[in-house]
Amino acid sequence: MQASEVPRAVAAARSTASSLGLTVDDVIVLHDSNKLTLRLLPCDVLARVAPVAHQVARFEVELAQRLAGAGCPVAALEPRVEPRVHERDGFVVTFWTYYAPVTPREVSPADYAHALKRLHAGMRKLDVPTPHFTDRVEQARQLVANRDRTPALADADRELLGDTLRSLRRVVGERGGAEQLLHGEPHPGNVLATENGVLFIDLETCCRGPVEFDLAHAPAEVSEHYPGVEQDLLRECRVLMLAMITAWRWDRGDQLPNGRRLGTQWLGQIRAALDRNGLDVRG
Repeated sequence: MQASEVPRAVAAARSTASSLGLTVDDVIVLHDSNKLTLRLLPCDVLARVAPVAHQVARFEVELAQRLAGAGCPVAALEPRVEPRVHERDGFVVTFWTYYAPVTPREVSPADYAHALKRLHAGMRKLDVPTPHFTDRVEQARQLVANRDRTPALADADRELLGDTLRSLRRVVGERGGAEQLLHGEPHPGNVLATENGVLFIDLETCCRGPVEFDLAHAPAEVSEHYPGVEQDLLRECRVLMLAMITAWRWDRGDQLPNGRRLGTQWLGQIRAALDRNGLDVRG
C-alpha cells in the first residue's frame, strides 16, 4: 500500500472496529503489501485493509467461511463481528482471528504437506467460480510485454520472461492432468504455525489447476511428503511460478521490500532452472 494511504487505512480499520463494539487502543502493522494487515489491541483482532477497488475481499470472506465449514485448515474470520466486508473512507476492511505464533515458527515439511493435502481435499468438494491458473500466467506475461509498466527490465530479460511464461503456460496447460480449486499461492508467507496446527491465509489468489501448481510455491521438501505428485509437471510449474513472481518484481508499482534485488536474483535462477531441466522456451 502507498505510504501516504497507510494512516487513512489504519484509521479506517480502527473506526470500523470501534463501531462494531471492538475495543481498539493500539494498532500494530504486521504486513504491508497490496493490502495492510493489522493487529488491533486490546481486542486482539486481525484486520486486513485494502483500497475499495480491491473487491476480491468479498470472495475471500465467502470462501473462508465455506472452507472452514468443510474442515479445511484455514484462518477463521473474527467470530465477534458479522462475517462480511466493511467499507469506510475508500477502503474495504475485513476482520479475522488473530493467531499468536507458536515455537518453533517454522513448519516441518511433513506438516506443511499434510495441511496442504487437507486443504486440497476440502477444495475439491466446493464448486466455486474462479480464474484458471493460466489466466494469472497471462496477466504476468502482459505485464512483461508492457514496457511502460516494466521500464527497468532489460530487453534480454524481457524476452526470457516472456518466452518462459508463454511456453510453460502452454506446456503445463496441455498436460491434461486432473485440475481442481487451488490456493494459488500457498508459499511459507501464507502459512501459519498455530496452536490449532498449520493454517493457510490469504485466499484471494484461488484459481483452478493441477495441485502441482500449488506445490510449486512451497519449499521443495514439502512435495516429498505429498502423495501422487507428477514430478515433471512439478518441475515445470516451479519454473513457471518463478517467472510469474519475477515479472511482478519488475512492475514499477511493486512495493515489496528489496523487490528489484529479488527480481534480478530470480532471473538468474530461471536461466539456471531452464538449463538444468533441459527446457527450451524460445520460439
